[in-house]
Amino acid sequence: MRKLLIANRGEIAVRIARAAREQGIATVAVYSEADESAEHVRIADEAVLIGPAPAPASYLSVDAVIRAVRASGADAVHPGYGFLSENADFAQAVLDANAVWVGPAPSAIREMGDKVAARKSADAAGVPTVPGSDGEIRELDEAERVARQIGFPLAIKAAAGGGGRGIRIVEREADLAAAISTAQAESRAAFGSDSVYLERFVPRARHIEVQIFGDGATAVHLGLRDCSMQRRRQKVVEEAGDLGLPETVATNMAESAVQLAKSVGYTGAGTVEFLFDELRGEYYFIEMNTRIQVEHPVTEMVYGRDLVGEQLRVAAGNPLSFAQADLSPRGHAIEIRVNAENPAMNFLPSPGP
Repeated sequence: MRKLLIANRGEIAVRIARAAREQGIATVAVYSEADESAEHVRIADEAVLIGPAPAPASYLSVDAVIRAVRASGADAVHPGYGFLSENADFAQAVLDANAVWVGPAPSAIREMGDKVAARKSADAAGVPTVPGSDGEIRELDEAERVARQIGFPLAIKAAAGGGGRGIRIVEREADLAAAISTAQAESRAAFGSDSVYLERFVPRARHIEVQIFGDGATAVHLGLRDCSMQRRRQKVVEEAGDLGLPETVATNMAESAVQLAKSVGYTGAGTVEFLFDELRGEYYFIEMNTRIQVEHPVTEMVYGRDLVGEQLRVAAGNPLSFAQADLSPRGHAIEIRVNAENPAMNFLPSPGP
């Protein structure tokens, strides 16, 4: 790996460039017309204009990014988070361009990126899942049957969803039909698919995620993060360290995440997300993010490991530089997302004057 194209912008692009520089790897930034003077462009060794400001015409354009790969002579691509980072077709296009993809195999992205498929993979790996439908729901009578089995309240979720979008909570059976119709419309508009599934809604749950890392042959975990403090299902506070969970729950949750990663031959950094039902004392798999996350720095601080640097080493064909026995947490770290909101309008997003 000699020249790395960073298919992203902003903070994560700067973070990746720093890790690459520490390993002697040259960097190529991509930018839209609006980002010509952005920091990630200034610090890279090279920069390639990929299109106008709207993301679909630049950062979300597979063709535009692949043209930049070929034009720059980059032999590797790091997608960061967001944009095309969990797009299996993009990952395959990078490989087809004879470049190294810094991330899991396209097959793993497809398997874990679709929530219904991911749920089936978790079941097969023996990882606990939230009681719900076995797959996507197509007909109302099927939804009613499943709903009676799992009980109310329940959640209708978009199979292709993410970022807290495409979710509807249903308190009683009389509201089920309308909620499914609305959820399908939202999913179609946001993700291009109206596929939905049902899960038990856990009213008193903590949202816990496990940082995993694999090299295709083995996998380890780097502890847990708590991201229960959210607004509009968007994470606001992330913590790593002692989360105050029952010790057996924390241990089993981490082992379940590693078990799932191994079952799909996972390569690179990933996050397995769980709900911990405080009333029942049980935890359930909900999804996997097949990329580095915004929240990765709190794990790096507690474990003293450079996750982005490790992504580059593993993608270059090296085995993991640490085993599970080498990983021990120290201290506590908190990351906070700063939101621009208007308190006078129920905290609606607002950049202000």
